[in-house]
Amino acid sequence: MALWIVAGAYLAYYLASNVMSDYVRTYWDDYLDGILITLQLVGTSMVTGALLSLPVALARSSRNPFVSGIAYAYVYFFRGTPLLAQTFLIYYGAGTFRPFFSDLGLWWFFRDAWYCAIFAFTLNTAAYQAEILRGAVQNIDKGQWEASSALGISRLVTFWKVILPQALIVALRPYGNELILMIKGSAIVSLVTVFDLMGETRRAYSRTFDFQAYIWAAVLYLVVVEILRRIWERLEARLTRHLKRS
Repeated sequence: MALWIVAGAYLAYYLASNVMSDYVRTYWDDYLDGILITLQLVGTSMVTGALLSLPVALARSSRNPFVSGIAYAYVYFFRGTPLLAQTFLIYYGAGTFRPFFSDLGLWWFFRDAWYCAIFAFTLNTAAYQAEILRGAVQNIDKGQWEASSALGISRLVTFWKVILPQALIVALRPYGNELILMIKGSAIVSLVTVFDLMGETRRAYSRTFDFQAYIWAAVLYLVVVEILRRIWERLEARLTRHLKRS
């Protein structure tokens, strides 16, 4: 414990003494641009992944073995392989099928590293979000399905109006964890020429060979994650305030 305290104190001293250094003044704007790109990448992927996760979760719960099997294979693959490998597979592998994508008019999408990164991140987080949503739906008491059926309410309306809103409340905490994991995992897009926070850090280091480039990157990732964590906690507390005992 004492070692961690000393290391933390030294790091705080180092950052304070270098906060107005030439390096920070030169590359601070680049770091801010990188943070913006990171947030855009993760935000877009999380939203599109959420839209994709709903049909995947429904397919996973389907009684049709063919439909549930396809959904299971999708979830199994994207949860069981590294996000880095998935990103490389899409970005570098798309070139192998360039004539096919050109005939479909989609090559403009797959030749751009930004779109490939969003596509890979969307497919990855959709698999995780589908399992989060499926688990949350299964957590809802089955008696609510039976009560809605007794009132003559269709299963579709019951799902959208009764079950899904409650499931989303249950899934709030796992969704927050997935968001934070995506923020930290987004650093890999720098390897496919997307200049997010880590991409700008690698570019700054290649110009200066100053190790503080990565120290500031780590600090900024920590700050972003902590801000998002606190925002999510406030959101969760507000949405679940009716569940707390007076």
